[in-house]
Amino acid sequence: MTALIILLLFIIGACLGSFFNVLIDRIPRHESIVKPGSHCTNCGKPIPFSKNIPIISYIVLKGRCNYCGAKIHWHHLVVEIITPVLFIALYLVYGLSLNFLNFALMTCFLIPIFFIDAFHKIIPLVLSIPMAITGLLLGLIRCGFNFKDFSLIFLLPVLLLFAFLYLLALLWIKLFHREGLGGGDVILIPAVGAFFGVIHIPWVILLACILGLLYFLIFVRKPNQGFAFGNIVALASAIWMLIGDKFLQAIGWFL
Repeated sequence: MTALIILLLFIIGACLGSFFNVLIDRIPRHESIVKPGSHCTNCGKPIPFSKNIPIISYIVLKGRCNYCGAKIHWHHLVVEIITPVLFIALYLVYGLSLNFLNFALMTCFLIPIFFIDAFHKIIPLVLSIPMAITGLLLGLIRCGFNFKDFSLIFLLPVLLLFAFLYLLALLWIKLFHREGLGGGDVILIPAVGAFFGVIHIPWVILLACILGLLYFLIFVRKPNQGFAFGNIVALASAIWMLIGDKFLQAIGWFL
């Protein structure tokens, strides 16, 4: 049974990864994600189903268009592999549970956000706002529709975090006359918090700050040079959703 579920998750994840590639390619260009269908961005030829099978088609075609030979960006293969791998990892950690559904849906937002922010340094509102709403709705379900618990664990922390980050971003601009925390980050971080809840939010932010600092020291180094923080937040969230509970249990045992 476990093997069958893993196989199904791999197939579903690979297919969703193919759709996420559409989002990654088209949202920054303000194109419809529905029409036209899959096509080569170089020659414009439609890609038939037989040449559009997730993972397999990229490998068989050696990462090139079947018609004009133009290179297909490597992120298509990476996304189609990462998505099912994360789904399977979540299943192995949480089983088929509400927590699995919660973090699988968060993953569906984080993957396109990660690559769009990495390539274009933007976090589209069309992804971050629905992500926040989805996280809060799932939070309400996880609280058994107890609005008091939902407010304390999810709603109020998310709203307070948004208000704090918004004011921090304004203060940074006022003091340094340049943007420090982007508007997309101000929405993305609370959106991530909507999936994690009040206990995990500080840890996710701490992990994102540590990863961001390491990235800055290794790859940036110039004090005035900015970098995309949204993909760092997405990476920290992906790591924490897999190890967060175990980490906190280990701390509790150690203390």
